Amino acid sequence: MRKICSGCRDGIDFEVPFTMAFQPIVDVETRKPFAYEALVRGVDGSGAASVLSRVTAENRYSFDQACRVMAIESALAAGLMNDDARLSINFLPNAVYSPLACIQLTMRTANAVGLPIDRLIFEFTENEEMGSPEHVSSIIDTYKKIGFSVAIDDFGAGHSGLDMFARFAPDELKLDMGLIRDIDTDARRRAIVRSIVSMCAELNTLVIAEGIETAAEASTLRDLGVRYHQGYWYARPAIGQLPAIA
Repeated sequence: MRKICSGCRDGIDFEVPFTMAFQPIVDVETRKPFAYEALVRGVDGSGAASVLSRVTAENRYSFDQACRVMAIESALAAGLMNDDARLSINFLPNAVYSPLACIQLTMRTANAVGLPIDRLIFEFTENEEMGSPEHVSSIIDTYKKIGFSVAIDDFGAGHSGLDMFARFAPDELKLDMGLIRDIDTDARRRAIVRSIVSMCAELNTLVIAEGIETAAEASTLRDLGVRYHQGYWYARPAIGQLPAIA
């Protein structure tokens, strides 16, 4: 069932209707979903840009809170509890004014539907404007103490990736699709990813490759030691559904 967020609830006042699509992150050793990423979509099925273009400094907090609630409720309605897969939610560091205060609605929502908090992953991108690094560190530290996992998304797409990785110590690192595209025929990309995998193994950080579109890319990444895969090769995002893995 497609759920739509519009209107006010528990302090949420984001007036742009939107819904959620889900895409699996696949454990290629078991061929089972490790997690599902929640992706914002317009109610007409349009891409995230149709909603994100209407997020402003004034409604950013409401949007961030509404996304968390919508992601959890929609994933549970779609059957997340039918297996052990986690739920990965994107968040906006600039929308979090107090890490502990701003997580309360998320925790109440998870408790209300019976979702253990250790099954929640929070992603933020290295391209996201985030203001004070100290504030972001405070958010990550708080989330990890509560029991959530934290991931840096789009790693390799910006200019500050390694600095962020060193500073924030994420549980997971998601390789940007720019590093993944045609990796089977690009020795430089293979060398870079091989080095990242080695570094993450030493630091006990899980590596996820996103944007995989071909069998050759998937096979190459597996040979390089990347166990967790996401992309059209496995499943396209589906609104209100947890799509099967191809």
